[in-house]
Amino acid sequence: MGDKKYFVLMENGKDTSQVFASKQPRGAALKAATRGVKNIKLRERGTKRVHVFTGSISMVAKPANGPAWLPDKIKKANVKKVGIEHLD
Repeated sequence: MGDKKYFVLMENGKDTSQVFASKQPRGAALKAATRGVKNIKLRERGTKRVHVFTGSISMVAKPANGPAWLPDKIKKANVKKVGIEHLD
């Protein structure tokens, strides 16, 4: 049903214990950015590709149709793809 891919967050060329599941690498990068990661390197499991993104967070007002429990200011993640690296 879901073609989920798993992306492992890398730091200093090593895998961390954080794994993000998403269909697209961008979705996984947004999740990492929400957690405050700036230089995002995501290794796609089962391949030799490393997707490289830069991430940032901005605090924005909650959407007009947001639920009542949502705080007035929410984190909005922003990512920009830098490129793809290949592992040997």
